[in-house]
Amino acid sequence: MIASVMKSAQARRMALLSTGLGSNVRSPAARGVLSVALTLSIALLSVIAVEWIARSTLADVGDFLTSTARPGMTTVAMLTILMLTLDAAFGRRHQSALIVVPLVLIPAFVSNQKQHYLSDPFYPSDVLFARQIMELLPVMVRDRPFTAVALVIGIALLAAGIVFGWRYAWRTFPKLSGQARLRRLCLGLPVIAAFGSLMDYSQYSYIRDRLQVVPMMWDQKENYRSNGFILAFIFNVPMADVAAPAGLNTEALDAIPARNYGYLAGPREKPDVIMLMSESFWDPTRLKNLNFSADPMPTIRAAQSGYVFSPEFGGMTANVEFEALTGFSNAFLPYGSIPYQQYIRRDIPSLATFFRGEGYAARALHPFSGWFWNRNEVYKDFGFEEFRTEETLPPMEKRGIFASDDSLMKEIMREGDGLDKPFFFFAVTLQGHGPYEANRYAHNSIDIQGNIPEADRATLATYTQGVKEADDSLKMLMDWASHRDRETIIVLWGDHLPPLGNVYMSAGYMPDQVATRKAPLDVMKQQHETPLVIWSSKKGVKQDVGTISPSLISYNLLKFAGFEHPYYTGFLGRVQKKYDIIDRYQLATRKNEVTPDWVLDPKKLDPLVRDYRYLQHDVMFGKAQTLDRFFPQHVMVNEASY
Repeated sequence: MIASVMKSAQARRMALLSTGLGSNVRSPAARGVLSVALTLSIALLSVIAVEWIARSTLADVGDFLTSTARPGMTTVAMLTILMLTLDAAFGRRHQSALIVVPLVLIPAFVSNQKQHYLSDPFYPSDVLFARQIMELLPVMVRDRPFTAVALVIGIALLAAGIVFGWRYAWRTFPKLSGQARLRRLCLGLPVIAAFGSLMDYSQYSYIRDRLQVVPMMWDQKENYRSNGFILAFIFNVPMADVAAPAGLNTEALDAIPARNYGYLAGPREKPDVIMLMSESFWDPTRLKNLNFSADPMPTIRAAQSGYVFSPEFGGMTANVEFEALTGFSNAFLPYGSIPYQQYIRRDIPSLATFFRGEGYAARALHPFSGWFWNRNEVYKDFGFEEFRTEETLPPMEKRGIFASDDSLMKEIMREGDGLDKPFFFFAVTLQGHGPYEANRYAHNSIDIQGNIPEADRATLATYTQGVKEADDSLKMLMDWASHRDRETIIVLWGDHLPPLGNVYMSAGYMPDQVATRKAPLDVMKQQHETPLVIWSSKKGVKQDVGTISPSLISYNLLKFAGFEHPYYTGFLGRVQKKYDIIDRYQLATRKNEVTPDWVLDPKKLDPLVRDYRYLQHDVMFGKAQTLDRFFPQHVMVNEASY
């Protein structure tokens, strides 16, 4: 492709000279315009080639480039500016194409091949799993030998082409004058810097919104389709930097103490366990400047054990879910990362494998599509035997546009009644999902009084009605559990505060529409705490849990159920005795003693937190040397499946 572009460029110059336009081409301005036009053409052809390769078809490429609702031309402009800037750095026109074009084509080809075998596109974080890629190569060679041979030949030819192309370009491509280089750098560098700042998908950007660049991190396939391979790949780049913690080695892992509980690990009669992560569930009566005609959550308030300190706000549900199911922490991962999308590429210990190792049935339920947040694949890696989604669940009653909590609770009861052996159900509700449009419900049963705009009152009324119905649904589930012979433990918490827009500001609760990521502990608790219920049909409420990170839910659940485990109750028990909150910006104890910015000085890091980080990195990214000692049920379940 590069060679053809070079030949076409030379032909164009000769044609212009031969038709009497040579005098114009010799002028610096004309040469500059032609140079920019040629660079734009290379960028356009590169984007077309990338999308063609990554999608395996040209069918959608035209729409991607021409639709005003798609960022195709933004991608072309970005590549053009990048190449013009690199040309200025190299000092020769179009030399950057020899770097940029292969740099975008090769990952697109890798993505094409990955989707053929694993269905997912190529992520930057895939380089963290090079071992798996190497294991995949024999499969590819066996399945498509001619493609493998062509790939080897293609790589050799590409390498040779780049080397010879670079030599040719250095000798023959026109030099840029000092002034031309300075102009390009002065224009290109600020634009590149500005564009780079727009790539932080976790922050709203007005300019990015105007450019029709909408990061869709919850659905990476749609992210790559809608934004194109190049932009979607860039969105995921920051999450690829998961360096091994300083000092991590076999000796350090072996030195982490682990209590060996052997097989005296559980209660004589094993209880059924239901974990409910309630979408955007929060206590709206915390808005103290407003008056509610009735308590929207009397059941949950009476059964409340404490609070969950959510690491997220208004979204990123999967990150809270990751902590609750694994006992690992987002605090040890790059800011903005989504483990479900970037890092879960192999079997990972979870509560699902723990309970299966104890003889339980382990199911996940969520009345939405299984592809959302990549749950179809993640739940397999977590060891769930079955994941019930809207595609496999019975038709469910809707409240607004989402399946009702009431119908999900009824399905949980139906499936629970159909099992003889103990079960572990993990369910994610959907009814509480925003936006909270006015009149979602035909009747809002709780009146809200206070000095806020009517539009905000309508939003809050819709949300509050959803809270009331979630509370009613939990009461129904608890009533059912109370009449069962086997003990049933129910754990419920909200994944994050709801995205209520201006309500927080008009009610005087927060200065902005979204919560802060870094602030004094009392402010962080106000903006990140959600209710936590840990309740048993035989023992009642687990009291005085306090405010804990989602990663510590597993410890409190298993201790309450009567289990002992090297990691979930042993190691995490040691963690909670010292820290209730493990946040990337601060550690906090139950007495509200804070260790801020703990990540900035590894030499002063608490050995307990250091070991926590070591364990997580070893299991997720390392050689998993600690599995036998800390996750015996996980090892047993996986050995039995082979």
